[in-house]
Amino acid sequence: MDTSLTHGPENGSLVIVGGAMRDTNIVDRFIELAGGIDAPMVVIPTASGAEEINHERITRFLTARGATDVTVVHTYDSLEADTPEFTEPIKRASGLWYAGGRQWRIVDAYGGTITEQEIRKILDRGGVIGGSSAGATIQGSYLVRGDTKANTIMMGDHEKGFNYLTASAIDQHLLVRNRQHDLVEVIEAHPHLLGIGLDENTAIIVQGDEFEVIGKSYVAIYDYSLWNEGDNGESPLTNGGKFFLLRAGDRYNVYERKVTEWSGGENRDIFAEPDSTLVSGN
Repeated sequence: MDTSLTHGPENGSLVIVGGAMRDTNIVDRFIELAGGIDAPMVVIPTASGAEEINHERITRFLTARGATDVTVVHTYDSLEADTPEFTEPIKRASGLWYAGGRQWRIVDAYGGTITEQEIRKILDRGGVIGGSSAGATIQGSYLVRGDTKANTIMMGDHEKGFNYLTASAIDQHLLVRNRQHDLVEVIEAHPHLLGIGLDENTAIIVQGDEFEVIGKSYVAIYDYSLWNEGDNGESPLTNGGKFFLLRAGDRYNVYERKVTEWSGGENRDIFAEPDSTLVSGN
């Protein structure tokens, strides 16, 4: 098992949101990373599965914060997505946002196409890729809840994400939907992956191998290498758990798999002590 395979993008930034985004600070950070309110941005609403896309409504989260150059790019047809003409707005964009829905629809439409290639080039030229809910999960290497039958199936008929954050599995709506234990089976089956679960209205901003938590709730970290390091082969995490929680202001290095900064400056102990301010799941 090699748990040192997780990396963020060499260039550019990722904004990964756990769904139900209401905190305008998250949107403002995305706009800032794209280059400001006049920077060219693209929204991809394909995960929704809607027959008709209301462009004004789907871009309002950006335009309401002052963005002036926002284009919707959308198809369910992978042949259309594999044409140079379709990708023209992406070629000029410095920011791209995946809206929520079902993540497998993004893969079906854009996986292996020119569109997927051009989206990745946004990072190469120092831009930002963001997304909420399905738009968060697509950014990992393993596509959790990617089954076309039901979103309760963690390992289904679509298992490959777009791999902006390598060797990772990203889940969303974590605490609101009582999903905090769901990633355990994925990490047990693929122990090299770093599991990241985000609650609603909460995001991580990934630059290089480090991310910062922003928003209103918590982010859970699932690291298999911690599960059996304690005495008697038990997890050294608080209460023998399978994950620990980060909150706004905390910073984490995905390659070294360690917290690099605690919010408020306090060194919260996630190991051993049952009265820790971070409570891990069993």
